[in-house]
Amino acid sequence: MNGAESLVRTLLAGGVDTCFANPGTSEMHFVAALDRFPAMRSVLGLHETVVTGAADGYGRMKESPAATLLHCGPGLANGLANLHNARKARTPVVNIVGDHATYHVAFNAPLTADTPAIAAPMSHWVHTSTTAAAVAGDAAEAIRQARTTPGNVATLILPADTAWGLAEGAAEPRVIPAAPMPAAERIEQAAALLRSGKRVCLLIADRALMADGLDLAGRITARTGADLMAPTSVRRIQRGAGRVGLERVPYPVDMATARMARYDVVLRVGAASPVAFFAYPNKPSGLLRPDVIDVEVAGVEHDLIGTLVALASAVGADQTAAPVLAHAPTPPPTGALTPDTAAQAVAATLPDHAIVVDEGLTSSRAMALTTAQAPAHDWIQITGGAIGCGLPMALGASIAAPDRPVLCLQADGSGLYCLQTLWTMAREGTPVVVIIFNNRAYKILQGEMTNVGVENPGRVFADLFQLDRPEIQWTDLARGFGVPGERVATAEALTAALIRGYASRAPYLIEAML
Repeated sequence: MNGAESLVRTLLAGGVDTCFANPGTSEMHFVAALDRFPAMRSVLGLHETVVTGAADGYGRMKESPAATLLHCGPGLANGLANLHNARKARTPVVNIVGDHATYHVAFNAPLTADTPAIAAPMSHWVHTSTTAAAVAGDAAEAIRQARTTPGNVATLILPADTAWGLAEGAAEPRVIPAAPMPAAERIEQAAALLRSGKRVCLLIADRALMADGLDLAGRITARTGADLMAPTSVRRIQRGAGRVGLERVPYPVDMATARMARYDVVLRVGAASPVAFFAYPNKPSGLLRPDVIDVEVAGVEHDLIGTLVALASAVGADQTAAPVLAHAPTPPPTGALTPDTAAQAVAATLPDHAIVVDEGLTSSRAMALTTAQAPAHDWIQITGGAIGCGLPMALGASIAAPDRPVLCLQADGSGLYCLQTLWTMAREGTPVVVIIFNNRAYKILQGEMTNVGVENPGRVFADLFQLDRPEIQWTDLARGFGVPGERVATAEALTAALIRGYASRAPYLIEAML
């Protein structure tokens, strides 16, 4: 067999059975190998940022990596923004980047680039195969790197001659190291602080936001009187009826500092110390009081569930009941379509065990509170601030969990970054309902202009932040990619459109005019 075939066999042996791809000439042998192994699902994205964003959504839901197939350094560069989001989310991803044959690099052909240097900022591990015989072992190591706690972006660069050269066979899967426990002293310190009578916030993230982690954290806070919170941006959280509820640190810096000012102690399990998203004149970067006791009980590299088990035991919460949320049906809203009534329509119609992908930005800020007691669901969102991830993540999440309905909350401005995703949704038949919040502006940037202290913006402000000259016709664009949809302008119409969209069990776009 050749190197490309040994690569596909190794990926399948390591549990990687989905490849999001945008291939080119250097990857033809890999594509031919994919053709020989129907167990590997190959999904075409019309732009590399669709490919990498879909791999991010897939990895968050599957908790194991998909592969990407990207074409040389420039193709990888096109996908970097959504790899940035995946890196911040600690999503497991295996990137396969085709490149020039090793002997061709010296000729400086047009696509020649420093591919390892392009990959490095958005990858936790980068490696270039040097021979066809080495490809299988390199692929096994890429899978091991991607699947090591807490999840990593692993990039394997495959020169063309290593793909077509002779190889011996697939490599056996490598042992994935178990996540270590934090030092016992950290657990003891956290338990003592929880018993101290001080005002304590237990701030949890990453794997701790799954249902079992929330249950343990809920027992701890119920036993000790501490508050339970999550960071502003989370890779995935299991929430809704029957699960432990919690707040997230607010995005606006003034709200966040006011909210966190009430605590004397912040105990972090898988979470970084909270900071402002941006720097603002005369406002702090860190969101905690200078005198707060800020303790990292466990980092993302640790066994977060094991940490919470140990902490629950240390404070005597083993048998404490966690406070779970009851289902509270939301009445269908009426009247004008606003972010608040849109949130009510989502809560009123959300199916059981849906997956919500949130890149609604300003238009979806009411969603978390309004849907807190909706039927149980998973929520994934933008993590690295690189906009344009919502549609691709929804695609990847749906392919990872094909039996579950997916709702994508998508701002109009950022949705245009990956509009081509709609074509792949139509081709793959993914049951994704997309709400485009069409406010005809980069609304979040209009707010940021005020936050950074700029007053009386003029013509350039209107030109750079408004999207209404000409107006973008989202339903027409969707139909052009094979996705049906409709435009709505009232709360009642949005509710009815959501019901139709879920019932279609196919991609469906709703343009919500705000």
